[in-house]
Amino acid sequence: MSEYLTAGLGAWLSSAGASFLLIALAEFGDKSQLVCMTLAARHRGLPVVLGAIAAFAILNLLAVLFGAAAAAWLPEWAVTVAVAALFAAFGINALRYREDNDDEAIEEKSGHGVFATTFLLIFLAEFGDKTQIAVAGLGSAAPATAVWLGATLGLAATSLLGVYAGRRFLNRLPLRWIHRVSGVFFLLLAAYALSRLL
Repeated sequence: MSEYLTAGLGAWLSSAGASFLLIALAEFGDKSQLVCMTLAARHRGLPVVLGAIAAFAILNLLAVLFGAAAAAWLPEWAVTVAVAALFAAFGINALRYREDNDDEAIEEKSGHGVFATTFLLIFLAEFGDKTQIAVAGLGSAAPATAVWLGATLGLAATSLLGVYAGRRFLNRLPLRWIHRVSGVFFLLLAAYALSRLL
């Protein structure tokens, strides 16, 4: 009985570890990590991290429970258009930043606002993405809880790295350049999302 439990725990931990490694490597340098990096350069890091982790936890739960069919709830074109519109709106808003505000005190968004922004951006951008489909595939061949935990921790790790890089490196740039860089970045993501329709 004890050997059976030990073997079961070993298989569970192995599945969680494999999910962590595969999903973290797949997401490294992907758009969600770049979103975290950009948002963390302009806002506090904790709400960005919490928003990203909450979005990934729900996405991974959907993937594990419903597999690849989760992405089919809505037509792919509708999700893609929503993602493109959201990214374009954030990009235009960032580019409209006025330089004469540079010397003024920067009003920090509330933690709830940053959390909601991060959650919405990542949830829409990653819905039906390759990592969610990969989680669904892993969940069909391994214990669902192990896959969910491993994948969510892997995505949390890439989000933390993105936030760290944003706070450590991008935060040193003048605010007007951060707005310009993030604006262009979001517009490029919007263009990429629209290119998926073609």
